[in-house]
Amino acid sequence: MLDIRRMQVFRAVVTSGSVTAAARNLGYTPSAVSQQMAALEKEAGIALLERTGRGVRPTDAGRLLTEYAVAIGKHVAEAETALAELRAGRTGRVSMRYFTTAGTALVAPAIAALRREQPRVKVELKLSDPDDPMPEVQGGQADIALVVRPGGQLDVDGVRFIHLLDDRYHAVLPAGHRLAAKPLLELTDLAEEPWVASESPGPCLDPILEACGSAGYSPDFVVESGDYATAQGFVAAGLGVSLVPQLGLDGHHSGVAVRPVHNPVPVRSIYAAVRGGAPDSPALRGLVGALRDAVAQLRPAAEGAGAA
Repeated sequence: MLDIRRMQVFRAVVTSGSVTAAARNLGYTPSAVSQQMAALEKEAGIALLERTGRGVRPTDAGRLLTEYAVAIGKHVAEAETALAELRAGRTGRVSMRYFTTAGTALVAPAIAALRREQPRVKVELKLSDPDDPMPEVQGGQADIALVVRPGGQLDVDGVRFIHLLDDRYHAVLPAGHRLAAKPLLELTDLAEEPWVASESPGPCLDPILEACGSAGYSPDFVVESGDYATAQGFVAAGLGVSLVPQLGLDGHHSGVAVRPVHNPVPVRSIYAAVRGGAPDSPALRGLVGALRDAVAQLRPAAEGAGAA
């Protein structure tokens, strides 16, 4: 097998016309260059250089090898440039999984910001609802996934969790409901109401059930909904009340009133899950930073939530 470094030394010898000149240009000793040429000719199995007075010139095989050495040198230079761009975060690729309600408020502004800062970084986005994205993160098919996890369930083999946001649930009432006159609701205020389920069983419904359990009751779900927009439609029609997280209230239904609740406040915790052993690439760091910035921009809006 031909040694690439020796081929580049050979190219320098051909270009300069002598071993001595090539050694001077490369910063080597003439004997070191001669040894490299002897080893390369042994690898090639054919003479590559012939003497001409005080210099050398390539044989037919040498001219052929020089052409390949030039091409290889060009590709090596391009590879070095590409690696430098990747190390600096100017290029790269990151694969992300996300759930529906994180799309508008977190993912969209984060990707837009990343493109402004690192425009040549490619982001592959894929909706994970209703699938669990954790196996893809563990297996390396996804670099990062947005997930809802209870604080006590963050011990997953091969996965590191980065906390992004505690997404508070708000009461969603029919616009003319008697409780809509209250600016702040106790969770017990909803105990005797019929409920519209805004969540399927899982990590987003669990905070509702746990909070209501802490308040001393279990919600009476009279209708189930697979998404927040449909849940608000059922509430607007007067079928019941519901709890919807802040991220699910973007452009809420005109026929409902949204009120904060407390004692206790139901909260779902949102994390970025990344593979624990994965290299900390500039592209991934940039995306995590952009997600945190999106959360920071979201907080003022979240603090002002609760209008009819």
